[in-house]
Amino acid sequence: MAINELADIYSIDDFKTWDIAGETIVALFIIAFLIILSFVIFILAKRADPLKRPKGLLLVAEMAVEKIDAFVAETMGPGFENFGGILLGIVPFLFLSFTIGITGLPTSMSSLNVSFTLALVTFLMIHLTSMRFTKFRYFKRFIEPLPFFLPINLISMWAPLLSLCLRMFGNAVVGWVMLSLLNYVLELASAAVFSFLPTGINSIFFVPIATPLLHAYFDLFSGLIQTLVFTFLTACFIAQEKPEEEKVQEKLALS
Repeated sequence: MAINELADIYSIDDFKTWDIAGETIVALFIIAFLIILSFVIFILAKRADPLKRPKGLLLVAEMAVEKIDAFVAETMGPGFENFGGILLGIVPFLFLSFTIGITGLPTSMSSLNVSFTLALVTFLMIHLTSMRFTKFRYFKRFIEPLPFFLPINLISMWAPLLSLCLRMFGNAVVGWVMLSLLNYVLELASAAVFSFLPTGINSIFFVPIATPLLHAYFDLFSGLIQTLVFTFLTACFIAQEKPEEEKVQEKLALS
């Protein structure tokens, strides 16, 4: 198709009407930041002297890798040695997506699109892991224990996706609603106490006092808890796809 024909179909005004949610834009910036940070750590690791103790950002990165690998080994067991790299990408993104609200920017997890996409990653890893261990026996799970359970099994397979998605989305939205309501109440209380001042100015005194504490709970503390819960559930959901007979054989080999 010629360029002139494309210009007739798509005008510049079509692109101006694109409406991208602020939460999605913030999520993309977090991803870009983590990619740049990864390259910086990679360069530092390449240039570091292996005989000297790492320091600064490289030390933090090595500690994070050790903690994630230890968590994977303890929670998921053998066969998932490389899974730490996946969690190392999910955990900082999820934590920053929850806590970014403390800066005044939109919280990424309050967008259903972002929450659903992250939960979808876990959902796909669950079924890909099952296919990895069971091969063609994977499809047998949908007709167990009897074939007429097929409709029920097809419906229940979506439970982890909905559970993870709605948990993150619900907590983020509840935090945003609570902060908005409390800020509104504090503005009204401030306006009532300082009613002798001009309108607008008299409503700003109470909010800066309480807002840091509210953000510390709803953004930092709640964000940390949700990150830990999502990470633990993701590891458990995926680890349980490993057949029981393989787990038994590994325990016998270790004993």
